[in-house]
Amino acid sequence: MARIKGVDIPNNKRVEIALTYIFGIGRSLSNKILKDAKVDFNKKAIDLTNDEITAIRDVMGNYTTEGDLRREVNMNIKTKMEINSYQGTRHKKGLPVRGQRTNRNARTRKGKGKVVANKKTVSK
Repeated sequence: MARIKGVDIPNNKRVEIALTYIFGIGRSLSNKILKDAKVDFNKKAIDLTNDEITAIRDVMGNYTTEGDLRREVNMNIKTKMEINSYQGTRHKKGLPVRGQRTNRNARTRKGKGKVVANKKTVSK
């Protein structure tokens, strides 16, 4: 199992897909990295040679991924919360940040549903 940027990439998948297991790398960036490293897209991760893994690591050094990217995103959120921007206040309250509706869904951010009224159903 190859280890890149502190992440074990799965052996049984194509390299193009396996690289997307690293935070901050999607399909398009994965393709760009493999093209720059001159590695075949369709090759399985288990079939990579040490030279190819080294080439991939060298190319990935140019991009912000994993811990650095997570830290940068968290710092951006904290900055928004400190300056009391609209998005920052939504983050503080645990509500959806990007304009989603809250009266119908958004349970993942708001928590467990609240009972509006304790009404009994009358059976006939």
